[in-house]
Amino acid sequence: MKTPLLTGAALLALTAGTTAAFAASKAEVLTNYANIAEAKYEDSLITAKALQAAVDALVAEPSAENLEAAKHAWLAARVPYQQTEVYRFGNAIVDDWEGKVNAWPLDEGLIDYVDASYGGATDENAAAALNVIANPEFSLSGKAIDASDITPELLGETLHEADGVEANVATGYHAIEFLLWGQDLNGTEHGAGDRAWTDYAAGDDCTNGNCDRRGAYLKAATDLLVSDLEWITAQWAEDGEARETVLSDENAGITTILTGMGSLSYGEQAGERMRLGLMLNDPEEEHDCFSDNTHNSHYYDGLGIQNVYLGEYVRVNGEVVSGPALADLVEAADAELNAELTGKLSTTMMKLGRIKTAAEAGFSYDQMLAQGSEAGEALVMGGVDALVDQTRSIERAVAVLDLSDVAIEGSDSLDNPTAVFQ
Repeated sequence: MKTPLLTGAALLALTAGTTAAFAASKAEVLTNYANIAEAKYEDSLITAKALQAAVDALVAEPSAENLEAAKHAWLAARVPYQQTEVYRFGNAIVDDWEGKVNAWPLDEGLIDYVDASYGGATDENAAAALNVIANPEFSLSGKAIDASDITPELLGETLHEADGVEANVATGYHAIEFLLWGQDLNGTEHGAGDRAWTDYAAGDDCTNGNCDRRGAYLKAATDLLVSDLEWITAQWAEDGEARETVLSDENAGITTILTGMGSLSYGEQAGERMRLGLMLNDPEEEHDCFSDNTHNSHYYDGLGIQNVYLGEYVRVNGEVVSGPALADLVEAADAELNAELTGKLSTTMMKLGRIKTAAEAGFSYDQMLAQGSEAGEALVMGGVDALVDQTRSIERAVAVLDLSDVAIEGSDSLDNPTAVFQ
């Protein structure tokens, strides 16, 4: 018996039914979003534990080789963590926590010795040159502080953002970065910080004094980073508060995804992390300024935005976490827009990839920020313009999905440039 041919109308009806059957639901999209968050934070925890082991080895047996191993472990730990930043904006539990582990820029004189050019205390920050490592006792906010034992509690509960000053960053990746690399005194010339391994040496081999306390600070900061990442990873696990919050209201959950994508793309990355530093020609505005790793921070921030939209993340062990994505919802509402946004995300990664490739070839991000560097400005603005452009398509996605509560963060460097110099 011959199978009857389907009429055009019947074929269209069947195709529509099949499409509906395979269309992703908001609940499935949000579950995959939470699964990817859990995987990213778990990878951040795994790599932070590797950093912890390397720091323990450095403090136990200081050497040039062990310092270099700790630096490599820090760089590796940044790769998965930067991809989590798209979860900050919109997820209140993440945004409230994030300052413990990724706050910047910092007044490094709070922590350790600095070059004379750094200066001292300022009207804005009385603790800018406190140097906790050199001072087992000091006064803070009019209160005597016993810092003879440098512990995670001292760093997290007493020193971090002391006096309510955001630049008093005592914990997290960037405090650890400073302790491993030291200050970058190269300005907009090539070169990162160059801390000597003997800053951790014992006895007469110790340079710059207080090597035992410097090791204690580094270890306490790394231990605290690990415990903070354990906490946030648990929030995205089964029954975790962050997961339950994002799954509890489907429209609010989808709003959260778009808020994170748009705010990181526009105000945070394009504005505060890229355009602002270029406007000021200031290497102090680099995200990873001590290690000259900023090109990677920008790249993996961008990748985090892309993999949330596409619903796919490649773990540090090579495993792929994937599933229904926001892209599926946009595709169902407006296939042309989905193609547009997917293409723009790809263009952004190409532009950020050019910055990364140039830096790895020897044209460091510091140099790109230098006044009069036409090549540097072209590279950085290529990334800025692509991020701004993809944000416009993210805003269109908000409209086609009929969402009204998406608040994308701005930046004076993009929205009101004259204010930057006032």
